[in-house]
Amino acid sequence: MRHISGLQISFIFLLFQVFLFCPYSSEAQVFRKNENYQEFQNKSYYFGLSLGGSSSRYKVFRGQNFIQGDSIATAEGIAAPGFNVHMIANLKLGEYIDFRFLPGCSLVERPIEFTTSDGQTTIRRIESVFAEIPFHIRYKSAPYKDKRAFVVMGLKYSYDVASNSQTREAESLIKISPHDFQLEVGAGVQMFFPYFIFSPEIKYSQGLGNILIFNGQLEESSIMEKILSKVFTLSFNFEG
Repeated sequence: MRHISGLQISFIFLLFQVFLFCPYSSEAQVFRKNENYQEFQNKSYYFGLSLGGSSSRYKVFRGQNFIQGDSIATAEGIAAPGFNVHMIANLKLGEYIDFRFLPGCSLVERPIEFTTSDGQTTIRRIESVFAEIPFHIRYKSAPYKDKRAFVVMGLKYSYDVASNSQTREAESLIKISPHDFQLEVGAGVQMFFPYFIFSPEIKYSQGLGNILIFNGQLEESSIMEKILSKVFTLSFNFEG
């Protein structure tokens, strides 16, 4: 239960909203009023801005050196808050499907907590500034009273411009690759207003590859086999 957060609870709630807003019959659509939605219906593409907060951490996998050693008892990633801002380019592929490109950046911190066999705790803080390039496919429900639910899925490439892997003191640090590819899934709700679309959205991102750079000269690094990134993001999108 340690890593259950408010963002995860919000993710479950928004998934429920997707089913809530889905149409139950074609006849029911006749009675729906979507005045603001109609203003955006003829646009094949539009742009916007996304602002969000995140809760991210590293998933640590322990290696053979951890099993053989006896000085470090535990190694675990700790969830920490972050902030992100992205531009939005949305291309309409059909009534219910969009292609989305969201270049931007995010500021995150992902500490790793080590506990020695005698109970002492050390926290290694890893700060990152990511340049991110996500590509998403979005599926939307039928509109209902100027609202529609949606789900998104896609891939994201991240490059850490503040990576410590090439610094002079890197041999005394846990080295993390600046490159990361992540699978993203999420859900949200579009709300149509006269001049813009407001969309709260929750996403989960899972790293696809090992981003740990092995450092045998540092004990904390040598006991780990691989590290994967995990991120929950709550975004507020403004489009029009």
